[in-house]
Parts: sequence; C-alpha cells; structure tokens
Amino acid sequence: MNVLIFGASGATGNELVKQALAQGHTVTAFVRNPAKLQVQHDHIKLVQGNVTDYASVERAITGQEAVLCALGASTPLKRDAALIEGVRNIIQAMEKKNVHRFIYLSFLGVREGRKGLGFFVNFIVVPLLHNVVADHESKEAVVKKSRLNWTIVRPPRLTNGRKTGVYRSGEDIKPQSLILTISRADLADFMLEQLIDKTCYGKAPRVMY
Repeated sequence: MNVLIFGASGATGNELVKQALAQGHTVTAFVRNPAKLQVQHDHIKLVQGNVTDYASVERAITGQEAVLCALGASTPLKRDAALIEGVRNIIQAMEKKNVHRFIYLSFLGVREGRKGLGFFVNFIVVPLLHNVVADHESKEAVVKKSRLNWTIVRPPRLTNGRKTGVYRSGEDIKPQSLILTISRADLADFMLEQLIDKTCYGKAPRVMY
C-alpha cells in the first residue's frame, strides 16, 4: 500500500515508518527536517515541507492510498495554530485527491477521551498539558467534519519501550493502573493495523496496556 506519514521525523513517526516498511508498504515521509528521520530504505520517499503550505501537502498526497498523521507540537507550553491549519490542509487535499483513509494520532486527555479515567488523568495530566489537549480537541473536530474514512487514535503517555504486540484497544476500555502508558512501538503497530481494518472507521479508540 502507498502510505503517507506526516510527522515522520518524530519519535512516533520514525516508528511508524520503520514498521510500515517492514510490513511491505511503500512509504512517503513528509518532514520539515529530513536529517531527523533515522530510516533508510529502498521503498521510502522523503518529502521536505511544511503542513501549512497547502501546495506541498497536496503534492505529497497525490497517488497515496492512506495517510497517517503523527504531527506533534514543538512545545506543550503554548498552543500551535500551525498544526491545526496543517490538519485542515491534509483533509482538504485528501478530499480533493480522493484519498479516503486517514488515521490521526490524538491524545487520551481530550475531553471526550478522558471520561472514566480517574483522578490522575483528569486533575494532574490534563491541567499540565492543557495546551496540547486544546489543540487536539480542535484538530479532532476538523477530522470529524471531514468526508474521510477516519480513525482517531487516543493513547496515554508514550514510552520508548519495545514492541510487544500485547495491548488493549477500544472506545470504552478501562484503565488497569494509575499511570497509563503504551510504547510508541506498540502504538505504531496499532495504527498500522488500521490500514486494513475497517472496524474503527469513524471511531476514536483508546489504546493502552
């Protein structure tokens, strides 16, 4: 499958690229700084650009079969309007180019996603990351208004642990510990599964240990 990954040079993006290539996909990696992408492979194409530039986004999306978005804020200390604009550009270009499958990486702390997750998430994590939460809520709203076959993935705190393939997912799964985590490797595994699994079309699953 021809897969485009936005935010490919980030920690989660790198994991998505590596695993997508290992699964036999042809990957286009959209990055601001190619030097940060730590992957070399015959079936990868690097596109340097900024998601706020609609023309470069549309060019990258042309000919793709699915798009994964793992864009991350440069700092949690303030809101990042550029990322919201970037998601709008991605969706507009996908609709124009008839690329329908969109997998967006959000965060468990969004208002809709944190229900039933207890004191630590609601009163410790969310206040600390309120700017990140607000940006994800804005981007989720844009995604949900689109005509795409979207899935919004909501993980908790990410770690650099190994890929285990053993984790839980679903819109209503409950926490089994106070500190909720998942490794970036297992998160990438789940996101890539969504390329061929239609179960989560139009849904926003949690994914955690």
